[in-house]
Order: sequence, then C-alpha cells, then structure tokens
Amino acid sequence: MKYTVKIIVLLFLLSFSCSFSQINKQFFTKANLFFSTYVKNGKVAYSHIKEAPNQLDDLVTLMRDAKVSAKESKEYQAFWINTYNLFVIKTVVDNYPLKSPLDKEGFFDKIEHNVGGIQITLNDMEHKMLQGVFPKEARFHFVLVCAGLGCPPIINNAYLPETLEQQLQEQTEVALNNSDFVKVNKNKVKLSQIFEWYKGDFTQDGKSLLDFVNQYRKDKIQSNMKVSFYPYNWALNQQ
Repeated sequence: MKYTVKIIVLLFLLSFSCSFSQINKQFFTKANLFFSTYVKNGKVAYSHIKEAPNQLDDLVTLMRDAKVSAKESKEYQAFWINTYNLFVIKTVVDNYPLKSPLDKEGFFDKIEHNVGGIQITLNDMEHKMLQGVFPKEARFHFVLVCAGLGCPPIINNAYLPETLEQQLQEQTEVALNNSDFVKVNKNKVKLSQIFEWYKGDFTQDGKSLLDFVNQYRKDKIQSNMKVSFYPYNWALNQQ
C-alpha cells in the first residue's frame, strides 16, 4: 500500500513539474514573438500595445503561473530578465500616455506584479531575484531596460536560456562601445549614471570602473583618464 502511495505521489510531482516546464516554454516562445512585434531599433511601440494588449495579457498570465529555479541558472536568469522588461512595458502601457516612467509614482519600488504567485516590484526583481542571487553578474545592467532613453537599448527578441550567455555578452559590448553611452573626450571619459548608482557591482575583485568597461571595448580607455558621470535620460523609449 505504501509503495502504491509513493508511486502516485511521484507521478503527481512529475506531472506538476511537466506542467511548469510547458508554461515556461510557452513563456519564452510568446515573449520572443512579443518583442519582435513591438520593439524596433531599441524603442517600444507602447501605443500599439495599448490598442491591442492581447499578447501582453497572455504573457502576464504565463508569468503569474510560471515557476523557475536558480538551480537551472540560465533559465532562471533569462526568465527574470524578460519578466522585468515585460512588466516595465506593462506598467507604461497601463499608465499610457507617459513622457517618462518617473511620471508614475512608485513605478519601480511600489507597484507590485504577480510572478509565480508572489507579489513583487521591479526593484525587487532586479536586486533580489537577479543581482541578489547572482551578485557577480554585472552584465544584468545592460539587459534590464527601465523604459528610459538612458538605458541600454531593449532588443527585439526574448532572452533565452540556450543563448543567454551570448546575449549578455553582446548587449554589454553594444552598450560599452557606443559613443553615446561611454563618452570619451581627450583625457576625460563620461559614463552613464548606471556606473555611479551601481558602482559596487562593477568594481568587484579590486577592479576599477574603467577596468570593467575595457573588458568589453574594442578601443581601450587609458586607465589614468578622469571619470565622471553624465545625467540619466529618463525620457520614454517609445517609437
């Protein structure tokens, strides 16, 4: 009898696991379609999403029902990166028209979203679910897009477990080789305020900010250059 009960429990758990696996697969597939439909040249067609929100609503449902484990690190990271970017878009759309995400009080730190059955803010997604679990991964800052033009550009496809490492590398290189993002002028360099706000993430293991930047640049910056930070552009990244 005990053996039979164990078999039933095992089959139930396997079925439960397969159900979440299918939900997660659907999530990545639909997220990829959504980004390819509504993102172009690093900007989002918020007004079009507002007019036809069905794809986004489907993704909100999938994010509510999904389950991911940090043990499956690539799936976990890809899921939370996409989830952050999607809920940024969702919050803009819910309050559209906006000129900036900062026009909506609590955009990042008060408004909660249902992910896997828990209520969580955008800040908590970034700092607890991603940076808190993988503190060495500073490249998150170049793929999490806050809806402002000061952010690195959002891409027109989803981050996927099987391509995540390549995508993290590519987007970090895109940002740090962009003369509008890293501004070099003679013996001075101006960096995005991202580097000021999250300095500790970029200066781990005794690195300087320029040490981090130079890891991803084709034209290296001299280590004796004076570093300053230019103001962040919070204007909405809309098409």
